[in-house]
Amino acid sequence: MRRTPPGFGHGCVPPPVTPRPDSPTPPEEAVPVTARKPSRTAPDPTVAASPPPTPVEPAPPGPAPTPTTDVTPVTAAAAATPATPEATPAPAAPSAPASPSASTPSAAKRKKGAEKRTTAAPPRPRRTGGGGRGVRTVRALDDGDRGRLLAGEHHAPHDLLGAHMVRGGVVLRVLRPYARSVTVLAKGLRAELHDDGDGLFSGLLPMPTVPEYQLLVGYEDNEIEVQDPYRFLPALGDLDLHLIGEGRHEELWTALGAQPMEHQGVTGTRFTVWAPNARGVRVVGDFNYWDGTGFPMRSLGSTGVWELFLPAIGEGTLYKFDICRPDGSHTVRADPMARHAEVPPATASIVTASHHEWQDQEWMAHRGDVPVHEAPFSVYEVHLPSWRPGLTYRRLAEQLPAYVRDLGFTHVELMPVSEHPFGGSWGYQVTGFFAPTSRMGSPDDFRYLIDALHRAGIGVIVDWVPAHFPRDEWALAEFDGRPLYEHSDPSRAAHPDWGTLEFDFGRTEVRNFLVANATYWCEEFHIDGLRVDAVASMLYLDYSRENGDWAPNEHGGRENLDAVAFLQEMNATVYRRNPGVVTIAEESTAWDGVTRATHHVGPGGFGGLGFGLKWNMGWMHDSLEYVSKEPVHRKYHHNEMTFSMVYAYSENYVLPISHDEVVHGKQSLVSKMPGDWWQQRANHRAYLGFMWAHPGKQLLFMGQEFAQGAEWSEGHGPDWWLLDPSYEAESDHRGVRDLVRELNAVYAATPALWQRDTVPEGFAWVDGGAAEDNVFAFLRFDVDGAPLLAVSNFSPVVRHEYRLGVPPSVSAWAEVLNTDAARYGGGDVLNPDPLKPESVAAHGHRTSVQLTLPPLATVWLKPV
Repeated sequence: MRRTPPGFGHGCVPPPVTPRPDSPTPPEEAVPVTARKPSRTAPDPTVAASPPPTPVEPAPPGPAPTPTTDVTPVTAAAAATPATPEATPAPAAPSAPASPSASTPSAAKRKKGAEKRTTAAPPRPRRTGGGGRGVRTVRALDDGDRGRLLAGEHHAPHDLLGAHMVRGGVVLRVLRPYARSVTVLAKGLRAELHDDGDGLFSGLLPMPTVPEYQLLVGYEDNEIEVQDPYRFLPALGDLDLHLIGEGRHEELWTALGAQPMEHQGVTGTRFTVWAPNARGVRVVGDFNYWDGTGFPMRSLGSTGVWELFLPAIGEGTLYKFDICRPDGSHTVRADPMARHAEVPPATASIVTASHHEWQDQEWMAHRGDVPVHEAPFSVYEVHLPSWRPGLTYRRLAEQLPAYVRDLGFTHVELMPVSEHPFGGSWGYQVTGFFAPTSRMGSPDDFRYLIDALHRAGIGVIVDWVPAHFPRDEWALAEFDGRPLYEHSDPSRAAHPDWGTLEFDFGRTEVRNFLVANATYWCEEFHIDGLRVDAVASMLYLDYSRENGDWAPNEHGGRENLDAVAFLQEMNATVYRRNPGVVTIAEESTAWDGVTRATHHVGPGGFGGLGFGLKWNMGWMHDSLEYVSKEPVHRKYHHNEMTFSMVYAYSENYVLPISHDEVVHGKQSLVSKMPGDWWQQRANHRAYLGFMWAHPGKQLLFMGQEFAQGAEWSEGHGPDWWLLDPSYEAESDHRGVRDLVRELNAVYAATPALWQRDTVPEGFAWVDGGAAEDNVFAFLRFDVDGAPLLAVSNFSPVVRHEYRLGVPPSVSAWAEVLNTDAARYGGGDVLNPDPLKPESVAAHGHRTSVQLTLPPLATVWLKPV
């Protein structure tokens, strides 16, 4: 027997779907009549007030009656309503069964079908005689409407499909490709519609009002009772549409995409998508064998939004949008607003809803008590898929919070978690901006990980990529057939470095998409910070472009004014809606006012961009250049370590040793250092000590906390085997990790190291000019003036009785950290006893101390 072909329409039984661990709730399937009694909704009040319908005769024994186009009348008056010019009476039912045809099954098939449909309530028989008038035929759709509807090009399918009042009754039209018959079921009503061909069925029901009805759709080998999607009003409100049109919908994810909901008393999913250039849009998915012919969406006016509510579709359903481009061709696209996606390389979107119950209320209530720039802020950067390869979000929740808390970091920064097709991009080429990658679990699994980190006292920052997106033909590129998310000018759209497309920041809907996306991660996933990638590429029109490849702005400058406005709006919105959240710019130029308030205009005429912190790329490049030199040559590069203090207070800075510095031939941090293995580790430890004492917040990429020698690879992650006790050099690596733990502990307990990071009063050079000695000495101060003395010796020699000027207010200094300690793998050259100042002037102070400087080491001293 021929099986029901693909694309048979929603409501029929789809092929078996293997349950996913990240999608516990499977798509809600329509249940065949054989499996349950057809549900009946309450009658319309106007129908209930009419005289009772003619009683239904009991079903006679024997084979099921031949399907007809007759209708059990609702009232005698309704049955007697004359036909209108739009309808003609149906032919009288034959006294004998018609010969078998494509639309009239044989007696054997009818008997088999009747056996399949046996329920507690038997089918109503065909009435004979003059007890009622039949379903009347209606005027066929004109060729234009019919062609556009079947081609998926109609902007208003609800005007043609569903039930509509006309003179003489209710016209009902259904589009069910591959169906053999469609019967209307309602209170006191069972009416088979006429087959108009091409999957269209229609009829005029002699009724005074539109009833609450369902459809019984018959295929060659089964019948399914379903709701009609085209009997529902739009499930998206006027306010949502107004805000979308204005580009001001700050919770855009609640209006667009796939939203499970109850609408007009029926459970299902509302599908909405922004596609203003489309001639038509249809929903396709696993529920209709990826054939959207029977599921065209309606256009909701000038907003460019298309909408369709599909009853009985629930969580776990796979779907996409079939878009008819302006030229009439079709493209099938993933949902830009999808909140869950298939595991790559599969690309379908998944209907989802959150059921996670948050347990981080205390964290959320107090995370904003102290401004980030005045609080401890030590960040461990993680690439989740490779930190412990193979772990799910929930397994990571068992290990990552404990590891980070043990090392004393205050925050983790997660490289992009938004869905992306190519793992080798590390998440920086995003296709699913609202969907956490499914590689490690569901969105709720990701929430579980964030919750676990918060309960461990660890903040969560995620890398966010609003600068560009890849060109994959199933994603955002020319989404509806024309440039939509990207700039319409090809020279502005193409990113010259990465082969991607840049967002059109000047389009209100695109800016709204990105601003809402920023707030989405903060509000739906309780993210504590957004590190915004590639800000410089957004700010400059000539970024990586040669002369002639770019056009100046309206003022003749190179600044991208649209991007500036977008970043200001994004920051203002995030800070207004999410107290305690911080935004961080990866900005590699000297743009003025990256961390200045948006309403404070700078000398360049621009308001600040409004970020909370900025990566100090200059410090990172200069300091790594210095420590990579042999010690004998470092004196010629001394200013590379001191220059950062010239501009240290122009912005609120983070000092980043990030993933970018330990890949693609740049070597890991310890491998950048000169000398033998002992000297490399010593340089590594001394550099970390210098970094943690320098004004600014700290960020360290995974693997560098235990001096991994190899470059990072997303394929296998950190070399954890270096910490295996069976490995001969395990103690060398464990010693470096112990130092990082101690650095964080002393840092957190010493307000002088973080309380005044952003003001000059928090820092003073003791000796910044000791180039011949390769020594750097400076003081840090907290708000009460309590100091910490940090001294770094980047020479491989011990310097005894090294004199440094110190404030006379301190009676004695004690060593609180020494990177040369034996427990870290050093030579254990220490200052074990308190150092008392002498009345010997030095470095602008009338008192000074003499201390021993270990080789290639950093020493911290605090007042006793």
